[in-house]
Amino acid sequence: MSIFRVILAIIFPPLAVIGKGCGSIIIVFLLTLCGWVPGVIAALIILNKNN
Repeated sequence: MSIFRVILAIIFPPLAVIGKGCGSIIIVFLLTLCGWVPGVIAALIILNKNN
């Protein structure tokens, strides 16, 4: 997880997880619509996962 992705996850969470697949983008986007904080938390969790 690079510092650029972390900053991007804080500013606009769906854009930070663009490399993780369509499902991750949709989940983070929906959580961001519900509230900014859940979207940021979900993006950071998805970015922290090792594949």
